[in-house]
Amino acid sequence: MPLITLPDGSQRSFDEPVSVAQIAADIGPGLAKAAIAGRVDGALVDTSAVVDKDAEVAIVTARDPEGLEIIRHSTAHLLAQAVQDVFDGVQVTIGPVIEDGFFYDFAFERAFTPDDLEKIEARMAELASADLPVHREVMPRDDAIALFESMGEHYKAEIIRDIPAGETISLYGQGDWKDLCRGPHVPSTGHLKAFKLTKVAGAYWRGNSDNEMLQRIYGTAWGDKKALKAYLKRLEVAENRDHRRIGQDLDVFSIQEDAGGGLVFWHPKGARIRRVMEDYWRERHVNGGYELLYTPHIALEDLWHTSGHTDFYRESMYAPVEEDNQLYQLKPMNCPFHVLVYKDRLRSYRELPMRWGELGTVYRHEMSGALHGLMRVRGFTQDDAHVFCREDQIEDEILAVLDLNLSMLADFGFSQFEVNLSTRPEKSVGSDDIWEKATRALEGALARRGLDYEVDAGGGAFYGPKIDIKIEDAIGRKWQCSTIQLDFNLPERFNMEYVAEDGERRRPIMIHRALLGSLERFFGVLIEHFEGRFPPWLAPVQAVVLNITDRQADYASATVEFLRNQGFRAESDLRNEKIGFKIREHTLQRVPFLVVVGDREAEAGTVAVRSRNGEDLGSMAPEAFAELLAQEVAKRGRNVMEG
Repeated sequence: MPLITLPDGSQRSFDEPVSVAQIAADIGPGLAKAAIAGRVDGALVDTSAVVDKDAEVAIVTARDPEGLEIIRHSTAHLLAQAVQDVFDGVQVTIGPVIEDGFFYDFAFERAFTPDDLEKIEARMAELASADLPVHREVMPRDDAIALFESMGEHYKAEIIRDIPAGETISLYGQGDWKDLCRGPHVPSTGHLKAFKLTKVAGAYWRGNSDNEMLQRIYGTAWGDKKALKAYLKRLEVAENRDHRRIGQDLDVFSIQEDAGGGLVFWHPKGARIRRVMEDYWRERHVNGGYELLYTPHIALEDLWHTSGHTDFYRESMYAPVEEDNQLYQLKPMNCPFHVLVYKDRLRSYRELPMRWGELGTVYRHEMSGALHGLMRVRGFTQDDAHVFCREDQIEDEILAVLDLNLSMLADFGFSQFEVNLSTRPEKSVGSDDIWEKATRALEGALARRGLDYEVDAGGGAFYGPKIDIKIEDAIGRKWQCSTIQLDFNLPERFNMEYVAEDGERRRPIMIHRALLGSLERFFGVLIEHFEGRFPPWLAPVQAVVLNITDRQADYASATVEFLRNQGFRAESDLRNEKIGFKIREHTLQRVPFLVVVGDREAEAGTVAVRSRNGEDLGSMAPEAFAELLAQEVAKRGRNVMEG
């Protein structure tokens, strides 16, 4: 006679084992209709799952994050079923949930077209309207292999062969279609009411370029059509902010395929912005007590064996090159180089903490299908730094990093963010004592700054706990940029030591931290956040001086020279074009200030100033405009004139 405890603390008693669906019905018909899964003693289960003993039970609906994930996973199955209904000879492979949606990879003899997506989506709608019950079954591993082989699903059979012998395999079916899956899933296809297929891309089987190329269909799914409509609207807005298009329009960067995919070329205007970012980064770090390092781009392969990268990170590293009978490796990380500088001599406790920063360019072998403008590249510059400290210094150092991090993000225009604290995973290095101390130190630093955070239990790196900060951009998207990680692994692997106050040799704690993540990706985020309308301190051209006729050319040139002598990035446009044409063109180039000079201004020694949003700021002396511009630059990304 199970006693069921609900999330509000109330209890319900049943005379016999009861399913999650029956518990929901007992609570009320509305909840029974909305239920798509259950959580029994913390574990997600189907609504058909039977509870035969006392348990804590929560009913999961589309309003819950877990419910939305189940809807998306179930919609991936709906997609796979529809594809196989519409096209003969298609094999299904894998179909996981991703942020805001799902995808499924298919093996098919020809490429899917946009017309195909319309047909597939229409069939998905028919299957959803049919409200087909979703049922779960289990079978022995070898029977499951035989079943999928008989169905012609050789990829599924290969997946099952990699599952240890003796394991029980679960399958989910709807109608006469079934797929391999752990579940849980919605009770019936009628719960899948709001979805949209978005695109097709190529993907290697199991992400390995040595394997055959498959076709990946992406889609999005939501709890209701209102949420789907809002998401599609956000996609439309995001498309208008796409950094790849804006980057081309503003001529700030390019990806030159002749040089290789995923390699960024910073054009002159983009290089100006990068120089501002780098100068600012260096200034803040030097003022924050950091010393700056420069390290090589390549090192002997043995170094990466010692660091463990060749064991854990080989697939993301480029193949080594041989020179003088030795193998050299392009660096995927800066960390081991900083460790070598630390080990150059024996350190004393009096020297700790040691804070070293580097804008270090690294190289990672990303799959071609994963490359995406500035957001996913193969060569990028990390705003990397490492702090070497004693155990008793961890909390203060983390606090200092947090303060620097949040201040810098605010200067770049980001004031909304999400903080996550990731704790010890099942597989890890380091003692229980040091993990506990380190985690408490991270918690203490977050508490001292009054920062709300979510705990990602078991989500830490194998070498230590971490804090991740996701910034929110102008249209509400979150971007993972900042990370602060404690490391007990590299100090052990490299036998790092310092002489403690009592004369004993001890291991330092190593803190990895990247505040912007990488200059390339952060620049891409900035482009989309500001939609290319950079605040004056970042804008590649802060002001452009426009003459109305040739009579003001000399005065316009003198004004530009004056502004440049004040340290501003100013240019002139002396072309024999109508002033309206010039204004429109430089407005499209998102120049913050347009400075117009005609006969009246030339005679009076003034300039007519307007902002790029069309606001007339009036006539003023060049010195007054320079003061206005200096004030706007000083604000950086905080409270600039256009918000």
